[in-house]
Formats: sequence, C-alpha cells, structure tokens
Amino acid sequence: MFKNGLQIGLMLFGMFFGAGNLIFPPTLGFQSASQFTPAILGFLLSGIGMPVIALIIGTFNPGGFRAEMNRKIAPAFSLLLLVLIYLSIGPLMAIPRTAATSFSIGVLPISGDGALPLAIFTLLYFAFAWWLAITPSKLLPRLGKILTPLFALLIIVLMIAGLFTYTSTAISTPLGKYAISAFGTGFIEGYNTMDTLASFAFCILALNEMRRIPFASTKAYYVSVWMAGLAVAILMGSLYLGLALLGNHFPIPPQIYGDAHINLGAFVLAETSLALFGNIGMWFLAIMVTLTCFTTTVGLIAAVSAFFYEEFPAISYRKYATGISIISLLLANLGLNQIIKVSLPILLFVYPLAITIVMLTILNKFVRLSRPGMRLTVGLAALVSALSILHQFAGLAWAENIVAALPLADSSLAWLTPVLVGMALSLILPGRISGDTAPVLEQPHKN
Repeated sequence: MFKNGLQIGLMLFGMFFGAGNLIFPPTLGFQSASQFTPAILGFLLSGIGMPVIALIIGTFNPGGFRAEMNRKIAPAFSLLLLVLIYLSIGPLMAIPRTAATSFSIGVLPISGDGALPLAIFTLLYFAFAWWLAITPSKLLPRLGKILTPLFALLIIVLMIAGLFTYTSTAISTPLGKYAISAFGTGFIEGYNTMDTLASFAFCILALNEMRRIPFASTKAYYVSVWMAGLAVAILMGSLYLGLALLGNHFPIPPQIYGDAHINLGAFVLAETSLALFGNIGMWFLAIMVTLTCFTTTVGLIAAVSAFFYEEFPAISYRKYATGISIISLLLANLGLNQIIKVSLPILLFVYPLAITIVMLTILNKFVRLSRPGMRLTVGLAALVSALSILHQFAGLAWAENIVAALPLADSSLAWLTPVLVGMALSLILPGRISGDTAPVLEQPHKN
C-alpha cells in the first residue's frame, strides 16, 4: 500500500507542478530577501497545506467533492460550482495558458517570436497531450514513472548547481509587501497558485487509480491516500524551497527587478540556466519548462474530460478530451489574453467558494455542523466574491465600499471573515449533520 500511494502521489505531483509553481518561488525568494524564512513558511502553508488536505479529503470520499457538496449544500449547487471550476482550470484558462507559458519561457528564446513558431509548437504540444490523455488508465505509468521524474530531475540539477554557485543573499532589504508582512505576503502568494482548485479535479484521477488497485482492506485504502498526499507535499515542498533559495541568492540587477513588466521568476530560471550551462542552457530551460507544463496539461485534460463524461455521459470521454484539446489549442494561439480577461471573473468567484467548501469539510470531520449553517456560509462567500467582481470589473462604487469595509480586504481575503462567521453559526444552528462519508468497499473492484 505504501508503494501504491507513492506511485499515485508521484503522478499527482507531476499534474500539480506547472509553470506557476516553477516561477512563484524564485520571485518570492528574491523579493523576501532577509525575511526569507517567514515568507517561505507562509507560502508552503497555503501553497501545499490547503491543496494537499483538499486532495486527501476529496479522495477519502468515494464520490469525491461532488458527494460532499451534494450532502452538505445541494446537488444543483455542487454541479454548477464544479462545472465552473472545471471550465476555469480547463479549456477556458489554465490548459491554454500552460502551452502559452511553456512557449514564451522555454521555446521563444530559441525559436524567436511569431505566429508560426507558436502554432507549430502548440500543435505538437496538444497532439501529444491528447494522445496521453485519451488513455487515462496509462497516466500512472507514463506520467508517474517517466515524465514526472524527468522534469523533477532537471529542476533539481538546476537548483543544486545554482545554489553551489550563488551562496549569499542577493539583497538585504525586502521588497514591496514583504517588507511589511513577509509571512502574510508569502501566504497570499501560495494561495494564488490556485492549486486548491486543481485538487477538486485531480482527486477524480486519484480515485480512478485507486479503483484499479485491489486493496485488501479499507485501512489499506486510507493509508495509500495518506501516502499519496504525503508524497505530493514532500516533493512540492522540496522543489519550492530549493527554487525559492535560488531566487533568494541570485543577483538580479536593480534595473531588472525595478521593471514591473519583467517576471522575476522566469528571469532567474533563464539567467541561471544560461550562466551555468552556456548556450545549451537555453535548451535545458526549454525542456525543463515544457515538461513541467506538459504534465499539468495532460492531467487537466484527463481530469476535465473525466468529470464531464461522468456528469454528461451522452458524449464519450474520448470526444471530451478531443474537444478540450482543440479548444485549448485555438485559445493558446488566438486571443488568449482576451479569454483570460473573460474567464478571470469566474475564477475569482469560484476560488473562495472552493476554499470554503474545503474548510467546512475539514471542520465537519471533527464536529457536527448545521446544514443550513453550511449553506449560509457558502452563500456569504458567494456574495462577497460577487461584490468583489462587481467592483473590479464593473466599477461599481457601492460594491467597492462594502468590500473595502470588510477585514482583510487589502489582502484579497475580504470573503474570509464572513465565512468564519458562517462557520461559527454552523456550530450552533439546528440541523447539524456528521461529516462521515460512505465507507470504501473492503475489496474494491477493478475497472
């Protein structure tokens, strides 16, 4: 059971760890300067803690988060929220961005700018991703045993070589918000990785892999789930820490870190590769970034396709994977920035709701919560998120005034206080239910 959990954890780690996970830590490391320790602790807490807990909880329940929300909120709500989540982390935003990001960071310095290089790259990228995603039963051996160890090895080589070359802190004074609150800023940066949303998707793939394993007992199943979560946490935490230390030590010129248009994380990775490996460093970076993004792309195509096939089985899994790949290919080449602008409000709406669901589910495992109270909590999160969107994208002053009056509004966490109030009410309102889920079969069947 330890081996099963480790293999599934390795597969999930490869799906989680994308371009954003590669770029955020070096940026944090450089900007936090002498406040590196509290900053990275905050980042690890939100960037790993919440996603891994969400993954474990979603996998514990044989019905995933859909079953959790059906029981505690309402079936219609759970379906609507999950559709929005899967669209935002799927073809409307995250999947095309993985291809565009891997091209801009890894391939563009070699190929040069232009529509044709991007078109050729994304066509090959999504063709290969589609080929892997249409056979989900082979994701574990292909991603977990081949591609994930390969890109992780490349990142480790870059980290170790960089840390032996650059041994002292690059700057002494923290930059921006890190000078005010290093831990809090690091926490928000980890929150912004949005891996908690990915947990909703990837727990489906974890469940599918679990069903293919003939566990001898429920205990063996649960131990494997914990092992998978622990493997994801250790692997992600190790790379986060190493990349952040690299950023903390890498000497970035003032004219570079003073330019708001330059991504510091991408700059650190590119310049470190070039400085350590010369001209071959560009190819090293291209392969590393592309593989890192690619495993996430395959995982997202498979997870989104599995969800829509399960909910709307009139269309086959293969057709869903094909359609998602084609849409993502087109958006990676045509008007991606506009698509992001359109889909960003959806993302900003569903992310607080997703975290709220995870928080309620965790608390409900330990104490009985009121079903009306949980519905109220989710409703408050939805209300504040909607007001934030009306403020940011519609420019409504009254919505801005309401949001600004809430605690933590400056940290983009205005929704948190109403949610905590709702959770407190869930402890005392009538209609309380336990957080127990349906037990796993003692001898799960193979698909």
